[in-house]
Amino acid sequence: MSVLDNFDQWKDFLGDRLNQAQNEGMNQQVISDVAYQIGDYLAKQVEPKNDQERLLAQLWNVASEEEQHAMANLMVKLVKNQQ
Repeated sequence: MSVLDNFDQWKDFLGDRLNQAQNEGMNQQVISDVAYQIGDYLAKQVEPKNDQERLLAQLWNVASEEEQHAMANLMVKLVKNQQ
């Protein structure tokens, strides 16, 4: 099963990657930039697997670049707060 099949698994996966990035010394700006790149890739290249991903993809597609960065930062914040 892919981490994209279940939203909770997706958040856990992101949380693990966030911990790994922080442990390797990545600063918050680099993490934010990577989160934006991942969000952009997912919105453009990956078919949503559930309602949550579909909503995120639709929001991403109507958002300005600044709003997309904010969404990426919020996703980082969400997984950070769940650890």
